[in-house]
Amino acid sequence: MITGEGKARVVEREAEQGRDEQAVADFVERFAAELASAGMGRMPSRLFSCLMAEESGVLTSAELSERLRISPAAVSGGMRYLIQIGLAAKEREPGSRRDRYRVLNDVWFESLTRRDEYLLRWVRVLRDGEATVGAGTVAGARLGESAAFFAFMVDELHGMLARWRVHREGLGPGALPGAGAGAGSDPA
Repeated sequence: MITGEGKARVVEREAEQGRDEQAVADFVERFAAELASAGMGRMPSRLFSCLMAEESGVLTSAELSERLRISPAAVSGGMRYLIQIGLAAKEREPGSRRDRYRVLNDVWFESLTRRDEYLLRWVRVLRDGEATVGAGTVAGARLGESAAFFAFMVDELHGMLARWRVHREGLGPGALPGAGAGAGSDPA
């Protein structure tokens, strides 16, 4: 439950930002439900959605805990997962010992950029597996086709990301909220 002091901060934030915090909270839960239905854990989904909806893209553990009405342990575990898969970063709050969590402005680009590393490792392992079980066997053919599929995906992913960079440049300043505001990474 949000304390009196916490409610005052919510009302203050709402007035400053001119947004309906209940509508934002509803969005966070809707987006989290979509992420969870795609296979992400419920708690990491809620944490990621909350960070995505935050104007600065940065919140402390206490702020996440308060907004989502969850324990600090739930924040810690969920954020550990999000950091591991590259959807969030942990940083030290300036002048403090408190950690804060950040979602990068171009999080999807960054996430997909890192995926090719995994896919390339899978290609190598699958090709080794094909040779191990025998290229002329049914299992070898299955492993070889899987390796070929992931190699194709890596090539397509590189092309798609290059096209996104060009497309994003064409959107111009102001078309992407927060672009150039220093609240995330630059995709170039």
